Amino acid sequence: MSQDLKTAKFEWVDNWVRIPDTSSGRENGRTHGVCVTKGGNVIVFHQAQNGLLTFDPQGKLVSAVGGDRWLGAHGLTLIVENGQEYLWLADQDSTEVVKTTLKGEVVKSLPRPDHPAYQGDRPQKYTPTWAAQNPANGDIWIADGYGASLVHRYNKDGTYRNTIDGTEGAGRFSQPHGINFTVREGRSELFITDRANRRIVVYDGEGRFLRQSDMTHSPCCFDFLNGTVVVPELFTGVKLLDIASLQIITEVGASDYVKPRTDGGWWPPETPKGWPNLASTEHVRPNFFNSPHGGCFAPNGDIYVVEWIIGGRITKLAKR
Repeated sequence: MSQDLKTAKFEWVDNWVRIPDTSSGRENGRTHGVCVTKGGNVIVFHQAQNGLLTFDPQGKLVSAVGGDRWLGAHGLTLIVENGQEYLWLADQDSTEVVKTTLKGEVVKSLPRPDHPAYQGDRPQKYTPTWAAQNPANGDIWIADGYGASLVHRYNKDGTYRNTIDGTEGAGRFSQPHGINFTVREGRSELFITDRANRRIVVYDGEGRFLRQSDMTHSPCCFDFLNGTVVVPELFTGVKLLDIASLQIITEVGASDYVKPRTDGGWWPPETPKGWPNLASTEHVRPNFFNSPHGGCFAPNGDIYVVEWIIGGRITKLAKR
């Protein structure tokens, strides 16, 4: 593990940038995905017209593209293929899963998987929430986090291959919300947020279960840097975990107004009335997260976090 991340402190930069002031942004605008390019630009995926936003390292809006195409903007993953950067986007409303250039130009689209869950007299919903690509062989994996709670595998040419459902390892998935690949000790590892089960599960690139962690309560997605995993927790807080042990290194911005239920359970916990849309209230304030949904590292260890809240919220955690 990188020693500087293990001991890092972060400076909270509140509302580092804001989404464009548009009617669709004011009505919705929830900020769901974020990544940082090798050039340092910050890309945000949000639920409004022109949902794919690119900011330069100083926070200036460089471009806003997409038109009305991704009004259900959800998962965003950055990949590097043959030295070129691309994005995998998942739209929860249209169920579109596409690979695009950084400018939002579509280069590949994946169909709904040919799986029995979506067939027959009582087909289950297909609602993809995230997509990721295995850097070792180009296989693409899709998390159906809001539908049948399955994770599907495609060949790099876009042909559906097979599905995992959690029973191969820690137990049946419940809301496998966010996924991402990393390479550790020469082997690809697929991280999955089994969110409603309050856990993280890790598979190899062939879909074989490796390990799990119960160090999270509502994990949304992953990003990786120098042996460290950043995990936004929907019910507030952003955790840094050691990639091997999946133990907590530190946590930033956890709020205290989300509570376990009075019956002793957790999912879903008790939240203030109207949550997560608590902008302009005492609950949305600097140094505390409200509903972190996406998070990523910059190469220098800074962290960008976006939240599931009307009008969006984009925070920078600057590594000291």
